[in-house]
This record gives sequence, structure tokens and C-alpha cells, in this order.
Amino acid sequence: MGRTPSERITAEVATELCLRTGSQAVVSGSIANLGSQYVVALDAVACNNGDSLAKEHAEAASKESVLKALDTSTAALRARLGESLASVQKFDVPMEATTPSLEALKAYSMGITTGRTKGDSEAVPFMKRAIELDPNFAIAYVALGIDYSNLGQASLAADYARKAYDLRDRVSDRERFRISAFYFQYVTGEMDKAIEAYELWAKSYPREMVPHGNLGSLYASVGQYDKAIRETEAAQRLEPTITDYANLASDYISVNRLKEARLTLEEAQRNHFDGLFIRGDLYSLAFLAGDTAEMERQVAWAAGRPGEEDQMLNTHADTQAYYGRMAKARDLARQAANSAVRADAKETAAQWLAFQAVREAEVGNASAARQAAARALALAPGRYVKVLSALALARCGEFPQSKAIMEALKKSESSNSFLKVYWFPVLEASMAIAQHAPERAIIALEPSLPYELGNPPPENAGTLHPAYLRGLAYLAQSNGAAAAAEFQKFLDHPGIVQNFLFASLAHLELGRAYAISGDQAKAKTAYQDFFILWKDADPDIPILKQAKADYAKLE
Repeated sequence: MGRTPSERITAEVATELCLRTGSQAVVSGSIANLGSQYVVALDAVACNNGDSLAKEHAEAASKESVLKALDTSTAALRARLGESLASVQKFDVPMEATTPSLEALKAYSMGITTGRTKGDSEAVPFMKRAIELDPNFAIAYVALGIDYSNLGQASLAADYARKAYDLRDRVSDRERFRISAFYFQYVTGEMDKAIEAYELWAKSYPREMVPHGNLGSLYASVGQYDKAIRETEAAQRLEPTITDYANLASDYISVNRLKEARLTLEEAQRNHFDGLFIRGDLYSLAFLAGDTAEMERQVAWAAGRPGEEDQMLNTHADTQAYYGRMAKARDLARQAANSAVRADAKETAAQWLAFQAVREAEVGNASAARQAAARALALAPGRYVKVLSALALARCGEFPQSKAIMEALKKSESSNSFLKVYWFPVLEASMAIAQHAPERAIIALEPSLPYELGNPPPENAGTLHPAYLRGLAYLAQSNGAAAAAEFQKFLDHPGIVQNFLFASLAHLELGRAYAISGDQAKAKTAYQDFFILWKDADPDIPILKQAKADYAKLE
């Protein structure tokens, strides 16, 4: 609060304390001497507006009776307040947030409340206002960084995390846990340190839901969904939030517990938690159920919502690519990027272009992939824009540029766990495959094996990139059995891969693996499964033309 510990608690200070601690009323008292008697008076005042909620008084015949009179008055006041306080609008303020500005604290509180019920996009203005009111408000920088991270703006999130980290000596121990964990997660990328900080935070403050929720998110990103579910459920028991509802549903979907996912989302909406992440999970369930109308409804819901429309359009672009409708995917990616630019989120826009570059590369549209990657890098070359662009370029055979990007990232992001154990191996394997060195690709992918079922940033769902590339490498070695085992992972984990392009291409590659193994019947079935999924695909896609030619040889 910026006050000394010895300062007297006046009515004004008491009201501020009441707001800061998330309380609802201040009770003031007085003892008046009336001759030989005493009058004990109590007055309960609402902290948010100063209205008197209830008053009580009692008389004491002597000094010795004053405490008994106080006890009587207190009991009566509590009984009366039981009904009155329930009608007082809650002002939900965190227990600790170091700032001398009460107005900044109020803005921060509204941002937290809004974010937990409506989502990150609507919380951002409140957090910005809190920082305007107090430029040294460390925990507000963290909250704003988290909002931007969830909205796909990784560089901006890291900037705010650094600002908070620089101010960490000015805050309480409780806030310092959050600042450190966020810094390790979003700036240095040291997942082991982030997990350690969250675990220590959870042990030190067992009634705090945030460390459990963030631990759940981290465990999901590395593919440990059972741990993710356990931590997210713990967070929800302490205090339900829109993020944890959505994360829990996503985790259930990842392990194919679809009924529980739907029940979780229904409960969230019954409790008035609704927003992009909830709608994204509903879209995922609709995709897995083949409910095209429901998918379109969720896309329509997001239309015109800044910070939400673009993410849903990108998700829908994934679906179009999954079915081979690349022209539609291309158009949706363009719309997503334009929407993000309108929302002043250039890095997010660049990511949508980079994602499209990856899609184009995987179906053989090398020229379109190079163009999309170039546009992404020119727009906003953030960490994950570089990763995705380098991946697309590597899959197109553009080795010098892809390698240059990767080497620069290795220097600038040397401590980032996700890059070291997932994306760098994927990039190295992609270049090795394009250079006809499958053995080198398989070796490069070894560090990613424990994490390949995860959904590391910037993915919203898992892609199983390591498994797909490993399968391609085995195909290049004519090891059909090993390749089939890799591509089978996509069929075994539909809740992880969902509508990502690899989920449909895996059928094609499985057919090729069976053909190499000499199992013509299984090969034909796998090819036919792929052709069914791509029955409405654009006819000029290189991978489709090659698939038809290969299938003709099986006849």
C-alpha cells in the first residue's frame, strides 16, 4: 500500500484495506459513557460505496459488563448482515497486489475478474489501465503478459514478463512466485524452473488456484495429460475460471474422454463462463463428431470479436486443410491475419501466415509456402513465427534460410526447453529428410520422443510433428513396419491431433507404409480412407496427384 506499518487505521485506511482484501464491509465501533452506564455501538459500512448496511447498540450497566454488551451487539449485527451482505455487489480483489494506487488495484481487479469469466481479450484494457495508473505495478505486467500470451502475441508477453521481473524486489513473496514462474515460462523458456516455481508456490499457498492451473497447462504442453488433468481439477476446486474450464475440457479431449469434456463445457456455460477457449473446445468436439453445422456456428460466434475472430478463423483453416480444401484454407488464413492486424496483433497475424506456410509445404505447394513464410517474417518475426517459417522452408528444401533462422534462434533462445526438445529436433529432421538423410533425421528426433504427444507453443493442439517426420524417415529407409507404427499414432490419438493436416495425411502415409511392407489389402484400405477424407479436395494439390498415381500402381 506504500504506507508504514505503524500508521493508524483510520476509517479511510480501513476502507482501502477492505477493498484490497476482497472484503465486503468495515465494522466500526464506539463505547460512550452515559453516567454510570455505557453504550456500545456498531456500524457496518459497505466498502465499495460507503452505505451503512446495519447498525446495532447495547447498554452495559458497568465497565465489567461492556464486553458482554459487545458480544450481544456483535451477535445481533452478524445475524442482520447475513441477509444484507448477500445483496452487496462483490468487489473481487486478490488478497495481495503491491501498489500504492487504489485505483490501479481496482482496474487490475476488474481485469482479473473479466479475464476469468470472459477471456483475455476483454481483460487487456483493464490491465493496461492499471499500469497507466501505476507504472511500477509488477503483478499487473504479469497479468497483461499472460493475456497477450493466450492471444498468441509471444514477444509482447515476454516484454511484459521482463518488466515484471525487473520489479520483483518491490513485491510480496506471493507475487514473486508468480513473477518468477511467468518469467521462466515465457522469457527464458526454462520449463523445469517454471514447474519448480509453480510447485513451490502451490505448497506455500495451498488455497491459491493459479499455480495449479498453470502447472496443468505446462503438463499438457509436454504431453503429460494425466498430470495436467489432476492439476487443473485442483485449480477448479479452489476457484473456477474460464481458462481452467477450457483447459480441463481440452485435456479430456486429448485423452478421448469426450463425454467428460462436453459436460465440463456445459457446466462452464451454465455458470456464465463463456469465451474463445470454451468455444474453441466446442469446435473441437464438433470436428471430432463430424458436425459441420456446429463448427460453422462457433466460427459465426467469433465473427467481429477482436482477438477471438482471428483464432477461430485459423482453426477453421486447419479444418479446410485437413480435407484438402487448400484454397479455402488459404483464404481463411488471410482473413485471420487481417483480423489480427485490425486488432493490433501483428505477431499473431504473422503466426497465422506461418501456419499456412506449413500447411502449403506439407501438401507440396512449395511456392505458396515460401510466399506465406516470407510475408510472415516480414510482418512480425517473433520467436514462433520464426520457428514455423523455418519449418515450412525446411520442408520446401530451402536449407540455407531455414538453417540460418534455426541457428539464430539457438543463440537467442539457448535456454528455451520447448525449442531444445521439440522444435529444434523437428527443424533438423526436416532438413535431413529434404537432403535425403533419413538416418540423420531419426537421430535428430530422439530428444523429442518423450514430448511428441504434447501441444507446445505456438500450437493450440498437438500436431505430433516428431512422429510424422520419423515416419517419413522410415519410409525413406523402406522400413514399412516402423513407418506404420509412427503414422498409427495419429489414428490412436484423434483428440490430440484433431483437425491438423497430419491427421488426414497419416492415412495416406500409412498406405505407403503398408505397401512397402507388402500388405496390399491394408495399403488399399488406408489409401481409400485418405481419398474419402479428401473427396472434395482441390484437384491440383501435388500430394493428392502423387497419391492417386501411387494407388493406381496397387491395382
